[in-house]
Amino acid sequence: MSIFEAATIEEAIAQGLKALDLERDQVSIGIVEEGKKGFLGIGKKNFRISVEPIVSKEVEKSSSTEKLIKESPVNAAIIEKPVSATPKAKKSATSEGVTDEEALTQLAIYLTDISKALNAPALVKMTREDHLYVFQLETEKQGILIGKHGKVLNALQYLSQVFIHRLAQNKISIVINVGNYREKRQAILQRLAERTAEKVDRTGRPIFLEPMPAFERKQIHAALSKKDYVKTHSEGEEPYRYLVVEPAKKYY
Repeated sequence: MSIFEAATIEEAIAQGLKALDLERDQVSIGIVEEGKKGFLGIGKKNFRISVEPIVSKEVEKSSSTEKLIKESPVNAAIIEKPVSATPKAKKSATSEGVTDEEALTQLAIYLTDISKALNAPALVKMTREDHLYVFQLETEKQGILIGKHGKVLNALQYLSQVFIHRLAQNKISIVINVGNYREKRQAILQRLAERTAEKVDRTGRPIFLEPMPAFERKQIHAALSKKDYVKTHSEGEEPYRYLVVEPAKKYY
């Protein structure tokens, strides 16, 4: 982690990005010390921020997982020859995609193969909750499929969503879960949203959260939507897209 300081937070961030030769969506930014304007130059203090590259061993592992998925026999078969529809399918398959049922089945196979390749074989079970399809991965090696801070699981989530969007005829929203990680994570996100809103309200400064999947960002958006003193928006590109929580009225 590197520390940078400047008269404004924007200048400090620019310094950090230039020094590390990275883009905004490739780093995690935290405020170490708030700056002060001072009075007639007296008591003036620069902003101090921490800038840390997002890349980690877990991300590297996720990249390996992505390569594994792209090269998997299941994936290759889908690209080369669309799966034919069965008589029980609700919609017939076309050149633009297969039925939703078939796509979901292929995704289950996809996740099964990946878990085996990662040496954490899992039984994949699918349930539907409202507008979401939840794929529950039951394994004795949960830690491998979750990864530090959920980064491996989030990589599986992102790649699976890309997989299903490319294959299925209709837009399908899915969630990948291991054990009760998502339930615990939801409680953590709720507390994170509350603490972040309080800090933004107290300091009048924006806070940049760590990259997270779209459905997790939506949870924080929803948690803060009724607080009229803050507003939220997302920045960056997937899978490194992150949330910014800032005062509804700018003080900087």
